[in-house]
Amino acid sequence: MLSILIPIYNFDVRALVNELSRQSAGLPLPAEILCFDDGSEERWKALNREVGGLPSVRYRELPANLGRSRIRNALADAARGSHLLFLDCDSQVPDGAYLERYAGELDGRSLLYGGRAYRKAPPADPQLFLHWLYGVRREQMPPDRRRIHPYHHFMTNNFLIPASVFQAIRFDERLLQYGHEDTLFGMELRKQGVPIRHLDNPLLHIGLEPAAVFLEKTRTGVRNLAFLYRSGTGIETRLTSFCEKLERIGARRPVKTALSGLRPLFLRHLLSRRPALFVLDLYKLSLFLEEWQAAYSGRQIFR
Repeated sequence: MLSILIPIYNFDVRALVNELSRQSAGLPLPAEILCFDDGSEERWKALNREVGGLPSVRYRELPANLGRSRIRNALADAARGSHLLFLDCDSQVPDGAYLERYAGELDGRSLLYGGRAYRKAPPADPQLFLHWLYGVRREQMPPDRRRIHPYHHFMTNNFLIPASVFQAIRFDERLLQYGHEDTLFGMELRKQGVPIRHLDNPLLHIGLEPAAVFLEKTRTGVRNLAFLYRSGTGIETRLTSFCEKLERIGARRPVKTALSGLRPLFLRHLLSRRPALFVLDLYKLSLFLEEWQAAYSGRQIFR
């Protein structure tokens, strides 16, 4: 059996679940769809309750928000299938053969990652441009490119994994908020020798967020990364590697000081109509260097 697992938070999943229910009926194996609402506002729950009436769909509303890692573990624990397909709720399937492509690639040991895509045209709302630009330039990539660094280019928006393999790893429940749960999960996959097979089966990410919200989530993601880095997980990203290089050459403090002073200018630019991702990189570097220094001084910031 295939278990399709969708954590829901403040998004209308009716179109997504209806299409998945329709496609699952034509698969060569039985399928179930589990939709767990993780503390959404009532207006979203009122919309999404109707998916509970679809064939093979189990809809549940949790009494409190568990967070991105715990909700995925809870979905996996409730699943009955031998294989688990994790999807983000703010997704759209590309066509009518999405589930069929995955079903044709199942095996008992590999993780299958289908990828992420964004609409070709930029959004009409300029507030959504930064999120769209980041997605198109940094997250959307063909499978051939993802295969060069298979664990680094894995994300949790669209992956299928044998249930037994998932239960041996699971998501780190120390991460209660947005950011780097996919990085840490990818590290564990690599440590345990779980192969990642990159397929051309992307989900369209339709949940673009205004720049102010996107930047707040960026801050949270940097905070999570710093927490994992200080916790001795061995987590490694381009940002942590660059900061380590600055430390080795004695440039960490002066770079931190310079970037901290420029942070208001970074934010003003990133909230403008035509932001540059290079400025976003500098903004994230300034945040991480601040967290790095806070770790040495025993302080905690960005709370």
